[in-house]
Amino acid sequence: MKTRRIIAIAKRDLKRTAREPAALFMIFLFPIVFVIAFGGAFGGIGGSSSPTYGVGVVNLDNISTGVATGQQWSSLFVNSLSATKILNVQAYPDNETAQMDLAQGKIQAVMIIPSGFGASCSSFLASPGDASKWVNTTVLLYFDSGSLFATQAISPIFQQVLGTLLDGGQQTVAKPISLSTPSLVNVQKTSAFDYMAPGMFAFASIFMIMIVAQSFALDKENGLLKRIRMTPTSPSEFMMSQVLSNMVTAFIQAAIVFGLVYLMGFRPLVSSITIVLSFGLVLVFSLCNVGFGLITATIAKSSGAATGIAFLFLLPQLFLGTFVGASLSGAAQSASRFVPSFYVTDALTSLLLRGAPMTSPTILLDIAILVVSSVAILIVGILLFGRILRES
Repeated sequence: MKTRRIIAIAKRDLKRTAREPAALFMIFLFPIVFVIAFGGAFGGIGGSSSPTYGVGVVNLDNISTGVATGQQWSSLFVNSLSATKILNVQAYPDNETAQMDLAQGKIQAVMIIPSGFGASCSSFLASPGDASKWVNTTVLLYFDSGSLFATQAISPIFQQVLGTLLDGGQQTVAKPISLSTPSLVNVQKTSAFDYMAPGMFAFASIFMIMIVAQSFALDKENGLLKRIRMTPTSPSEFMMSQVLSNMVTAFIQAAIVFGLVYLMGFRPLVSSITIVLSFGLVLVFSLCNVGFGLITATIAKSSGAATGIAFLFLLPQLFLGTFVGASLSGAAQSASRFVPSFYVTDALTSLLLRGAPMTSPTILLDIAILVVSSVAILIVGILLFGRILRES
């Protein structure tokens, strides 16, 4: 395998892409139009599904009070939250452990029940009309800054359940227990566009499947593969050149998307090393898309057929593995773990929005699954299309 041949063929492919208007649109202009359209017009994601949010509870109330122990009151509160079927409540021994899972996206909120919670409930029940006899406490809340839905949906549920616990849902204005203003993992003002930004990198990169499939299918149609077999270039050199050229394309595409989302207000509070790692994840994901493109080109009999077949690999990743998947049903979100795009989006969300450390278990797991699946899919694509190349 000679590096000079690989680089020469890669340059040829890049030049051909640069001279093809349709390819330029799908790879570069489409992400630009897509980011501008969604960034300017997106006002929220709705749906009829009822997602489940993970809530970590740290119960600091173990003090006995007159009518019921604090533990009993807090248990009633926690059980009432679980009964909503919207919140998946998990107990944590301390705030530090809960905050670690929150930063990694394992849960969407943390609630700390103060030590005087039971006393507050008992004082209100004993003298509902005399605020001077109440024991006032505040329940602390922390929300996942990487989830638009968590920040908007969970707090009203807490407020409603707490009101029902204290006065049976009579909506008494004054109560001895209040909910703190939710604190985000990263204290910054975020918009709907910010929540979408990490998924946009995967969204744009997925369209490489179609471009790669069309390109290889066209080479197969016009007899280019046969002519290559008549040259000293080996199949492995040809395939490596294709991977190299598409990696360059993926890097340019990711740079364009990042530049646009940055200009439109996306400001991740992370280090330059995290940004570099994010680009690396997108490049690894591009290997997966090249692999799917090769598999498509192997199956397709023409470049036109390759376009249609590419959607079999393209659509599941678009709707299950990017920002679109967050608004789908619970079953669809479970299915999203079977597509590689989910793991690059999940890792980018934790890195860029939650500010999670690169060494956190969740991110390392995302990276491991992404690398293994992308390399495996690429190898399968190379083997399948390589056989056609050798038989040409």
